[in-house]
Amino acid sequence: MSKLIIKNKFAKSDYELDNRYECGIELLGWEVKSLRAANAKLDNAFCSISSKNELWLNNLNIAQYMHVKGDSYRTRKLLMHKSEILRLRNKQERLAMILIPLTIYWKDNHIKVEIALAKKLKKFDKREKIKEEEIKKRTKLIY
Repeated sequence: MSKLIIKNKFAKSDYELDNRYECGIELLGWEVKSLRAANAKLDNAFCSISSKNELWLNNLNIAQYMHVKGDSYRTRKLLMHKSEILRLRNKQERLAMILIPLTIYWKDNHIKVEIALAKKLKKFDKREKIKEEEIKKRTKLIY
């Protein structure tokens, strides 16, 4: 059973999402306590793959817990199998997409991050998407 901690609210409206993946995250003790209180923001967060084929989460803001003095914007390592990371890298380079975190949640006493391959939507694409959603709502009301 999983319990949602934080959700990236702008992901569905700003990006066209493709494949979703689940991975673990390497955290410090105070970061876990702060996440337990849901004191974090995923707004500008993104993932990157290093030259050593390691997956990193950048710009995740976890608020400082109590009197701990730590960097709230530090890069955090995401835990996935090497073969999955290589597959992600190939898709990312081939399709010119970016990796963004969608949600952070609890799963069996472990904190997990759901990431997705995504393509940034342009402004006119966003408008078209909104129009399509409105048309779907109207057709549901009629029938």
